[in-house]
Amino acid sequence: MLFKSKGVQTWARRLHIYVSMALLAVTLFFALTGITLNRPELFERSEPIIQQYTLTIPSQILFEREGNFQPNRSALLDFLAQETELRGTPSALDVYTEVENGELVLGEFSLDFKGPGYNATVFVDMTTGVAEIEITHYGIVAQLNDLHKGRNSGDTWKWFIDITAVLMVFFVLTGVCLLLPKKKTFRTSMQWMSLGTVLSLVIYFVAVP
Repeated sequence: MLFKSKGVQTWARRLHIYVSMALLAVTLFFALTGITLNRPELFERSEPIIQQYTLTIPSQILFEREGNFQPNRSALLDFLAQETELRGTPSALDVYTEVENGELVLGEFSLDFKGPGYNATVFVDMTTGVAEIEITHYGIVAQLNDLHKGRNSGDTWKWFIDITAVLMVFFVLTGVCLLLPKKKTFRTSMQWMSLGTVLSLVIYFVAVP
């Protein structure tokens, strides 16, 4: 059988070892954050830290061009990056304006910045240029939990989770490949696998509402 050949077994053993070591820290991370997600009452004890401050947005950013009462989003993001410590992924602008006789009577817009364990809201009065900023830090546990879920963590981190999941599957399959030539050990392992699968199904159908 192909999987029992010496060459396949040698490569399976090497890959099993190297992949397991490469995933050591990541596996521990997802295991521990699985506990913090499942038992939030034990870990999320501190209140969020909220910071509030104001600043003035230049008029050339508030109005993309003369006669157009729409803010320049790219210039706004550059300005906020230079003047504040905002981080995370910015949302689209939510703009509301009232214009009478070509003059801005009422104008305001807002946007959010979201990151793992982090949220910030920017509200701007376009008639005065005053921006009110509120930043909320939910703590290190919330940050780790969001990273576990891939929430507000960006596309690169989501790809990292996907690749890690594929490598974990590969780690399991190489482990099974290594067991195939060992008939007694493989038979015992299959019995334990069957027991674990049945027990998981029983717990699901009996204990989960």
